[in-house]
Amino acid sequence: MNRKEFIKNCGFACLGGISAVAILQSCSASKELSGTISGDDLIVSLTEFETMTGKEKHFKKYIIVQNERLKYPICIYRFGENEYSGLWMRCTHQGTELQVFGDKLQCPAHGSEFNNKGDVANGPAAMALRSFPISIDKDQLKISLKK
Repeated sequence: MNRKEFIKNCGFACLGGISAVAILQSCSASKELSGTISGDDLIVSLTEFETMTGKEKHFKKYIIVQNERLKYPICIYRFGENEYSGLWMRCTHQGTELQVFGDKLQCPAHGSEFNNKGDVANGPAAMALRSFPISIDKDQLKISLKK
């Protein structure tokens, strides 16, 4: 391969890499929903939990909600039609943002794990996650941000 072909191939490889990163970032961003803050409440539509398979309605186990005024996202688990749990995705060990894996939240820094109610499943974290009271008003969830 001559120098010109080598440079051309490297250029295509760089473009391909940049495109792949852009695609992956757009996929990861779509996992988080943007909630609206009204007063002391973060508002999320109940329809965010719904998915359709043909004519059959199903429900997601959880959603992740973010707002520019919040430092960390909130993971909202759905246990039933009227039962939800809102958890601040901040590790109680050293404050790292948590990752969600089904029914558990995990800290990428030191491996602490929390269940879907916010209780510590594995350390080094020793305290449960901050949870938020949730009420249902018509077709919306109201997550109270009051301390």
